[in-house]
Amino acid sequence: MISVLFADDHEMVRIGVSAYLSAQPDIDVIAEADDGTDAVDLALELKPDIILMDLVMKRMDGIEATRRIVEKWPEAKVIIVTSFLDDEKVYPALEAGATSYMLKTSKASEIAKAIRATYNGQSILEPEVTGKIMSKMRSGKTPALHEQLTEREIEVLRLMTEGKTNQEIASELFIALKTVKVHVSNILSKLEVHDRTQAVIYAFNEKLY
Repeated sequence: MISVLFADDHEMVRIGVSAYLSAQPDIDVIAEADDGTDAVDLALELKPDIILMDLVMKRMDGIEATRRIVEKWPEAKVIIVTSFLDDEKVYPALEAGATSYMLKTSKASEIAKAIRATYNGQSILEPEVTGKIMSKMRSGKTPALHEQLTEREIEVLRLMTEGKTNQEIASELFIALKTVKVHVSNILSKLEVHDRTQAVIYAFNEKLY
């Protein structure tokens, strides 16, 4: 059974989609949230297999909620379900850690399929989203390696250049040691280096600090 948390500030949307999903033999909607703050709290408390996340909500939007969830629980699988396809929403949502990106115009059956696929390790993107990503890749020069780093990874890299250990970084940023290790691993992978020393050298060579 795939457990699902559904965060959306439109009650009728939650009721309709949740009813369909709960009728599926392999999906169980275990909780609902009507804003980003509650979504973060419920996600970290219940650890559902899949989080369906709206983007525009009161108190905290879906992008920030996704970022906070993934930051504290890197294994989280978030599916964005939204009406928005503009660049200011798509790229930040994916950079925040969303695994899949669906539109609210999708049929409930398509959302169910996306849930199953994401649960099994796939990334499901609306064709329009895939097109945007491909266009951006073809649009010009190859971006520098460090441009792939998230805001939090930049923070971690900065502390690495100051010679801080993983534990010291965790304490300063108020995040778990395990989360720091995930960030460091991501940094090394994105910068295409093999160890912390090479990452720090890269940062100084690129005048990031």
